[in-house]
Amino acid sequence: MGVEAGHHNYKWWALSCTSLGMLMATINSGTLLIALPDLERSLHTTLLQLVWVILAYMIASTVLVLSAGRLSDLFGRKRAYVGGFLAFSAASLGAGFAGSGTELILWRILQGIGGAFLFANSAALVTDAFERRQLGLAMGTNTMVAAVGLVLGPVLGGALVAISWHWVFWFNVPLGLLGSAWAWLVLRELAKPDVNRGYDLRGTAVYVVGLTGLTLGISRGGINGWIDPVTLTSLAAAAVFLPLFVVIERRGRAPMLDLSIFRDRLFSAATAAAFINGMARFSLLFVFVFYFQGVHGDDPITAGVKLCPMALGMLVSSPLAGVWADRRGSRGLAALGMLVTAGALVGMTWLGGRSPYWESALWLGLTGIGSGMFNSPNTAAMMGAVPAFRRGVAAGARTMLQNTGAVISIAFVLAVVTAAVPKSTLFKIFSGLAKGLSPQKLAPFIHNMHTALWVLAITSLIGAGVSLLRPSHAARAQLDEAAEPGGRGRGEPGDEERAKRREAQAFGAVGSP
Repeated sequence: MGVEAGHHNYKWWALSCTSLGMLMATINSGTLLIALPDLERSLHTTLLQLVWVILAYMIASTVLVLSAGRLSDLFGRKRAYVGGFLAFSAASLGAGFAGSGTELILWRILQGIGGAFLFANSAALVTDAFERRQLGLAMGTNTMVAAVGLVLGPVLGGALVAISWHWVFWFNVPLGLLGSAWAWLVLRELAKPDVNRGYDLRGTAVYVVGLTGLTLGISRGGINGWIDPVTLTSLAAAAVFLPLFVVIERRGRAPMLDLSIFRDRLFSAATAAAFINGMARFSLLFVFVFYFQGVHGDDPITAGVKLCPMALGMLVSSPLAGVWADRRGSRGLAALGMLVTAGALVGMTWLGGRSPYWESALWLGLTGIGSGMFNSPNTAAMMGAVPAFRRGVAAGARTMLQNTGAVISIAFVLAVVTAAVPKSTLFKIFSGLAKGLSPQKLAPFIHNMHTALWVLAITSLIGAGVSLLRPSHAARAQLDEAAEPGGRGRGEPGDEERAKRREAQAFGAVGSP
């Protein structure tokens, strides 16, 4: 099945595999968000448990994505990608049988482990297969497929919840098995294994403790109070372990996060922008699920349909942005995308409990357009900046930082929207039972939602400024021409050592990696 690695059409076969993985991941995200109110009622979860159904998956995939990228650099990206599909499918099967919120959170952690291997290898596999001049188009296609998943996910989630919430998870099983079989048949190993065979267990463990502490502390603070002992202990753990993680990575022989890749200004600026974009945008779907189902009293299918404009905006803008970035560069386009997103977030602060739907649709659509303008050019710029033998770790770093921003975003928004809102009102909003509440009772929640949106808008403006810190398209092209013979980051067989040396010089370090 498929073609050999040297065939000129292999890149499209590889893109079909990564697109299928992206489709599964985004469909799963959308279906689960729509199912949250039903999960709260069926499993009798607390509000904090409900949020951690989302956060547990994101933390697991975020923390382990660098380790997954490292393992793929050591043992092969095809093997790691197929394993990610299988692990995700098995965990989805178990999650459908969960009998409590705690059980579901544990299965979501296992889902996150599988997701880490998919996320870490998707961008690396595409970058291995495509020439740099087509990388923006490839990343734009992946983002467009993700947008399709975001369109389908909420609508499909509403239909599946109408049957039973269990099918929100069981639906992933056949899709995951299909993806694993397709990847096994189609993908070829293009990158040579990294010669440095070490593995950073200590760094991984420290980052798990630090990020979990930060997220738990922020998410509990708004519900249980900021002087709650668990909240304070969690934040203290984050304050100690996250800086310790940086120290460990700077001194390690084979660090989980290779900090040397951040010496490249393009990669470091694009990565910082991806982190900020995760903070500014990811929690929006989380907020609007409860805005539509809780405040407006919509059923799951209607709420899913109402969320579609954001994904449709991404669907339109992502491939166009990728093509533009291939020709003109990504710096200005990525910054403009963040500015469009910031404007849409400000517009959302006008929404109230009785606002007509067209207003929500307008701002969600603009947010999607801005996200598409930012994501595919930014990802292509990041992955095209790194040497071929570091793309697994680079893809992991990109996903880790973007997902870290997303985790912090959800935890922060939860803390803000729940502050000073009576527990009885929160229960009805998060259970989708708030249709009969008066505007006066909904007012504190709406006010807090506006506060959160203003902070996210300011965050997006900062991201636009960070995007402009990268070098211009012309300057980068000159550097790439000097650093990468052959234009694909691999070089000719006889030039391998020379290519690696030039790639290392592009990162400010001389010699082999």
